[in-house]
Amino acid sequence: MHILLIHQYFQETDDPGGMRWNAMAKLWVEQGHTITVIAGMTHYAKGTRNPKYNNKYVVVDDFAPGIKVIRTHVSRSYNNNFRGRMNAYFAFVFSGTIGGLLKAKDKYDCIIVSSPPLTAGITALILKFFKRLPFVFEIRDLWPESAIDTGVLTNKTIIKFALLLERRLYKSASLINVLTPAMKNSLITKKGVAENKIIYFPNAADFELSEHLITNATTNSLRKELDLPTDKLIVCYVGAHGVANHLIQILDAAVLIKNEPIIFLLLGDGMQKATLQEIATQRNLSNVVFRPAVPKGEAMKYILASDIGMSILKKAETFKTVFSNKTFDYMACKKPIILGIDGVSRELLATADAGIYVEPENPEALANAAIHYLHNRELIFTHGENGYRFVKANFDRTILATNYIQTLSNFFDKKPVQSTVQKASTNVPQAD
Repeated sequence: MHILLIHQYFQETDDPGGMRWNAMAKLWVEQGHTITVIAGMTHYAKGTRNPKYNNKYVVVDDFAPGIKVIRTHVSRSYNNNFRGRMNAYFAFVFSGTIGGLLKAKDKYDCIIVSSPPLTAGITALILKFFKRLPFVFEIRDLWPESAIDTGVLTNKTIIKFALLLERRLYKSASLINVLTPAMKNSLITKKGVAENKIIYFPNAADFELSEHLITNATTNSLRKELDLPTDKLIVCYVGAHGVANHLIQILDAAVLIKNEPIIFLLLGDGMQKATLQEIATQRNLSNVVFRPAVPKGEAMKYILASDIGMSILKKAETFKTVFSNKTFDYMACKKPIILGIDGVSRELLATADAGIYVEPENPEALANAAIHYLHNRELIFTHGENGYRFVKANFDRTILATNYIQTLSNFFDKKPVQSTVQKASTNVPQAD
């Protein structure tokens, strides 16, 4: 198949952040498919862009064999404030549409659009019309509900527009891929989407990176390489520092255990990072260490150098439907998890027996979980091994990506590429 992927956040090779589609595209090309991507020029967390895109509106890049990326203009004000974010979203709608119409000239079998942002779906609707192509709508996060629940989106006019757009996308899509069973259940019960229109291929673990590091490095050697203390329990958070992540709860927990040999390591960038650093300085929190966002391979080193991983979000109903990307990375690195996300993520952690659940926005519970691991070191090993076995059986990226493209090939009546990859287990929390 030749896929036209619309994904505003498709990463450069060495960018920090989520690499779901970079990895998926690579695997699909290895299986004989071709991918053309329409993506933004500006990094979603850092608000920066490669200098080669300066003063350019559309740039075509032969990203890798079998993968062509059409990079289009996105405002650099993404992380400034809400208005800056809206500017970035709609800048991509216009530039992505122009890039798709003028530069995506090949013959495609279907369009896949990945959301958020939901506005990327506008580009998909326009290209669907002009190119006479079916499209698959992939939902990584339920929008606009998550933006409303976290207080990011309050304007009634914009909310009304977002709900109308969401409804149109569900109706126009040939298939809808959800990343958790709870999202599927929500679409069926709350949005009236037909069940036979929904497929489920979640985020997954990248064992190629983790197992190479596990085999060739030790925790202490990585700590020395990364200039981290060797005599402390390190609890790491890897990911965005935004409103939805609500990382102030980590700083609040750090205050409660200032005299314990525990370090909270925060790796990443985002709208709230400067504020968090200022608060940590004001509170004289020597047990909180900030590091900038780094490419995925380097981020995995930080995870392996740590004792425990954290997956936390703001307390919101919508987040009960999501699996956190970083949870799979921690499991792939054999690290136990302190999880501050209720709902399906909590169910997944319990099924895997791979960590400790804490109530979101409860710093005391977060601090107590870290202290519990400090005094029960054998539990760190047990939970880490449990998580690794679970994610290996259920969330192996190679298996899921293969099943995903075969499902699309069958649905669009294309001859699927033969593969010896076995089907992943289904021993994971399912929708009611």
